[in-house]
Amino acid sequence: MKLPNHKEIEVLTTNPDISGLRILHLSDLHISKHTPNSFIEELVTLCNGLEYDIAVITGDIIDCKVSKIKDKLLILNGLRKVFYVSGNHDLVYGLDEMRVILSNFTFMDNSSMEFTYNKTAIMLCGLPDRFAMFFGHKRDENLILEQLSKSKNSILVAHQPKDYKFALKSDTPLFLCGHTHGGQIFPFHYIVRLFQPFLSGLFYKNKTAIYVNKGLGTWGIHARYKADSEITIIKVQNEY
Repeated sequence: MKLPNHKEIEVLTTNPDISGLRILHLSDLHISKHTPNSFIEELVTLCNGLEYDIAVITGDIIDCKVSKIKDKLLILNGLRKVFYVSGNHDLVYGLDEMRVILSNFTFMDNSSMEFTYNKTAIMLCGLPDRFAMFFGHKRDENLILEQLSKSKNSILVAHQPKDYKFALKSDTPLFLCGHTHGGQIFPFHYIVRLFQPFLSGLFYKNKTAIYVNKGLGTWGIHARYKADSEITIIKVQNEY
């Protein structure tokens, strides 16, 4: 496995309060027993050397039982300032067990919290994956929508692009997600687009900027084609 170079994406906003904010966005690591420890060590070293205000992981951290990758998750736990939400694979393979090991991370399913940036309170909210209820976990859409609506300085993180609708309903300036792998292997891009409103990259709807991360790992076939993996710094800039 080869670690990609990080890239920086400028995201425009009409909200000057969050202009200048830098977010490290990771997604879909799909850590399995085949993931080399050295790969995760390099990832942690690279990311911790970057300049950012917060880091978010938008789901699918694991891709096998936690008992088989505990050593790898302990290495990942060295990432700093991380907030994360569940993905469908996390639910399948052991979200509760993963949470215990990732003790330095802040779990954001059905949660909101404020952090301060340039003396301004910013509301960060997280939605669990859409399959949460099938694995004994709650998904409280009304609660998150209520929390988002309380602040004009809000950010929504979720696993699937479909959840962008909650950001639009609440005029949330920024929505971050993953799940699609950017199609992973062309021409599966077209199949993904049958089920998701966005494939990868940056989009704008009304007052909301939407970013879909292609992720770091793979699923099914351990290969990518015309859908490179990514480590991204989101740079929020005032469009005026």
